[in-house]
Amino acid sequence: MKNSNTIISHIKSLPQFRLLKKQYCYQKFISSLAPKFQKAIAFIYIRENTLFIALSHPGYKMEINYNRDSFKNVLNMLSSIDIKCKTLKASKVVVFNSKYISIIKNNKIEKTVPYYREQSLGTFNIESEDRELIEAFRNIKELITR
Repeated sequence: MKNSNTIISHIKSLPQFRLLKKQYCYQKFISSLAPKFQKAIAFIYIRENTLFIALSHPGYKMEINYNRDSFKNVLNMLSSIDIKCKTLKASKVVVFNSKYISIIKNNKIEKTVPYYREQSLGTFNIESEDRELIEAFRNIKELITR
């Protein structure tokens, strides 16, 4: 009887699933980077000997641009160390902003007006000689008890 690892490795070796091999290498490349770069990168892919890096937020672009050579070095080291990723080669790095994934989550803004129940019961004692003040307090009491 075959175990699960054998079955999965057989499925991954089929021609229609060759993208899974690349995805494994891309994930391994991202996990080999520093945590600040892991957070910055939304996804990567290689096309025509060029490494494309999609950023999760535009604020990371300048820092990633300064480290382009180090990304090429990490990719070359990964291809020399891991046999599965031997075909990954890149001579150029292109950095762009991804419009599909963002690390900043937009909070939903409530469009309804919140209604609160009245906290006061409208019971208070008025000890004053001034009729206007007493009348004002009675008006407030009526508004509260409605």
